Amino acid sequence: MKLNARSAVMASLTCVLLSACATHEPAAPPAAFRISSPGMPDNAILARKHAGKFEKNPNCVGDNVSPALEWVNAPEKKRSFVLLVDDQSGRAGLGVSHAVVYGIPRGTTSLAEGDLSAPPREGRFVPGKNIVGLPYLGPCPPRGNALQHYVFTLIATDVDPAALPPGLTKDEVLKALQGGRALRAASVVFRYAH
Repeated sequence: MKLNARSAVMASLTCVLLSACATHEPAAPPAAFRISSPGMPDNAILARKHAGKFEKNPNCVGDNVSPALEWVNAPEKKRSFVLLVDDQSGRAGLGVSHAVVYGIPRGTTSLAEGDLSAPPREGRFVPGKNIVGLPYLGPCPPRGNALQHYVFTLIATDVDPAALPPGLTKDEVLKALQGGRALRAASVVFRYAH
């Protein structure tokens, strides 16, 4: 009987010690600028419908439905937002630009599921060009790859929503934000493999 009680105490102590050593993601301060997707925590795995659809790439096997996004606590002086989506390990580490949209008006705090992959509506955002010349393309990782990370970065800017013309690439947009035009950024990461 003593052995069972001692074993139970040791097991309890081990659990307490292990839980104390576990790493917990620190909570963001309540006033922090942050972006998220309803019902999907940071680092969540995207559904197949969110994967890209592009006939020229056999790895694009989804429906190209962009995930819903929402954000809070943007800087006071923002005039518009830029949204970039990148797969940094794509193309054997050279990176893949999956989305380039900008001119998102200052009062916007969310994009519904499918907004980025639908034809752009006037006043919602200005379409740029990703690696295949579209504003948005969902994940298209090679078959057999480990889960790849897709970083959704939202940049609050002091740029007027109509200031930049349609069709700019990621590099062109980032160049336009030089000189203090970018105020603050927030990001969320999703993963996908097939």
